Amino acid sequence: MRIACVLDVDYEDSEFKEPYDAFRKAGHQVTVIGLKAGKDLKGKKGEVTTKAEAGIDQVRPDQFDALFIPGGYSPDHLRLNSKVVSFTKSFFDSDKPVFAICHGPQLLITARVVKGRTLTAWPTIQDDLRQVGAKVVDQEVAVDGNLVTARKPDDIPAFNRESLKILEKVPIASR
Repeated sequence: MRIACVLDVDYEDSEFKEPYDAFRKAGHQVTVIGLKAGKDLKGKKGEVTTKAEAGIDQVRPDQFDALFIPGGYSPDHLRLNSKVVSFTKSFFDSDKPVFAICHGPQLLITARVVKGRTLTAWPTIQDDLRQVGAKVVDQEVAVDGNLVTARKPDDIPAFNRESLKILEKVPIASR
């Protein structure tokens, strides 16, 4: 599967690195998409640095099978860019898998795709989700169709497990 990872600086290091490694270990291709290709993207703890392999202007949603949104401050930066918001929304319009952890659902709120869905997120984002009509559960991982969300770094093992299960269910024809 081809997974788009939308990312900007100050992401939560482990929330990017651990799922990224798990997806790749399972044989999936993960492309880091930033606001600008080639930009160095450093995690907020400074433990992980990666590079944007492509800029949002260079990609189309139909080039990918799933979307991964790490947490930290990155989602708040990304949701200021209308192209990132449209890119995110298109995965929901096509019913493709979306994986968002911690502050990742901030981008989903801006894309207006959470109303009526069951999600979890970092505690301060949970109230925001409720206010826009999402059903919020305070548990390590929430699965709603092709959407997987988790709250924090401690939840990464459950997040990875459920995300990989969703990827296994995607029909071969669409891979």
